[in-house]
Amino acid sequence: MFGYDEVLDDVRFAFTDRFGGTSQAPYGELNLGSAVGDDAEAVTANFRLIAAEFGVRPEGVVRVSQVHGRDVSVVRPDDELPMQPMPKADGVVTTRDDVVLCVRAADCLPVLLAGDGVIGAAHSGRKGMYVGVVPATVEAMRELGATRITAVLGPYACGNCYEVPAEMRNEVVERVPASYAETSWGTPAIDVAAGVRAQLDELGVEVVDATACTIESETLYSYRREGPVSGRMAGLVKLGAVTTA
Repeated sequence: MFGYDEVLDDVRFAFTDRFGGTSQAPYGELNLGSAVGDDAEAVTANFRLIAAEFGVRPEGVVRVSQVHGRDVSVVRPDDELPMQPMPKADGVVTTRDDVVLCVRAADCLPVLLAGDGVIGAAHSGRKGMYVGVVPATVEAMRELGATRITAVLGPYACGNCYEVPAEMRNEVVERVPASYAETSWGTPAIDVAAGVRAQLDELGVEVVDATACTIESETLYSYRREGPVSGRMAGLVKLGAVTTA
């Protein structure tokens, strides 16, 4: 179920793989994407499994409607759950300890953050890195009182594999130079994690590298490898080290 699952300073960080759920082929098994063609009941059941693993109610797994932007949603102490309609945002932050923040991806970079009783999660693909969704999420956390922040970077399409047109790379690199990359076969590429790490370094955020390449690993979902039938994995973060072990 989890390719990465760690507790750091009483905050639980996890990234799912594709195992341990109820989805059938070609989405099997732990698809957490609700708009990719999978059976809706299977996706709902998969989220119930995630909620149980984290010790929260199913509605406590908080998601946003990801649009490749830089807006950040704040989950307030008195907000009703589930949040409907889901906010159009690619970052989410909270001080609550009864929810799990969730961002979904299948090649984009999920980033989980925590510090001083505040947690955050961001969905940062190429577009999100370009517009600065991770710095926006850090800013939102600091507005809630976080000072010393740690970020955990999850699985994504790595710079050795994420081929793009040269014109696109040039445009992105002009804004985020650290994202410059070449594929292992020598063509233009972008390394989103390298770009995001540079953004976080500039903000004084400590980085934990839990990356793996979604394109290279068949234990993970990858839109580039699988196309429209690819499922979605999730980055998950919760205040309080609740485990079911």
